[in-house]
Order: sequence, then structure tokens, then C-alpha cells
Amino acid sequence: MGKESAPADPSPLLALQRATHATLQVIAAELASLDMTASEINALANLADGRPRTVSELGAAVGSRPTTLTSVLDRLDRRGHITRGPHAGDRRAVVVELTPSGRTAADQVRSTLTELERRALAGLPPEAVAGFHQVLQALTEVSS
Repeated sequence: MGKESAPADPSPLLALQRATHATLQVIAAELASLDMTASEINALANLADGRPRTVSELGAAVGSRPTTLTSVLDRLDRRGHITRGPHAGDRRAVVVELTPSGRTAADQVRSTLTELERRALAGLPPEAVAGFHQVLQALTEVSS
């Protein structure tokens, strides 16, 4: 993909939107063989550490409400990538876990994301990346 020049003084939010769009295009292209939506990829990326999560925990990690996440989990369940079951300590909570095929797909997602981050951020000093994280945290908190 060719690089287009951004406006000289972009709004941080517009720049973030532009970067998100470009990043999602690269991720979709590199993970096309999985035939998954960006939301499904995001869910798998957040489950890639193998730790089971409640739907509420996963919703917070992916940035969506549990009710919105349900259709994503339904699709991953139909593909055989996750299981959902009762939480041992809270009958109202549902726990999401990767299956072996889900683990394979999640590993591919995580590997792709790690490599994309490495390529994109390789030339930046650590303080620039830390500053970026601070901006993201501020934007996350304002929307809460």
C-alpha cells in the first residue's frame, strides 16, 4: 500500500481514525485466510494469552458492551474457535475459552499483530510509544 501524505496539522482524533482504518486494512489483508471480521480478530487477539474470560471481561478488553459482543462470540462459536460455559463462582456470568482451533487462529492473529507493531513502530523512540499510549488512555477514559 502506498503512503499518502496526511494534512500538516491533523486533528488527533482524525489522525487516529485514519491510522485505525489503514491498520485494519493491513490486518484484514494479512489475515484474509482466516475469513474473519475485524471484531472477530479483535476478540481472538484478546483471548490469545489462553486465559479464560467472562463475557464482561472480554467486552471491556475489546471495547464493546457484552450485548454487542454476543454476535461476535456466536460466530466464533459456530466456527469452533471458542466455547462458552458457566462461571464456577457466579452462575450469572459466562466464561469464554479458546478451543484448539481457536488457539491456532488466535496465535496467527497475535503473531500478525506483533509483526505489524514491530514494522510500524521500529523507528520510534520508546518515549514516543509511551506518549501514544497516554493519548490512547486519555481517549478511552473520556468515552467511559
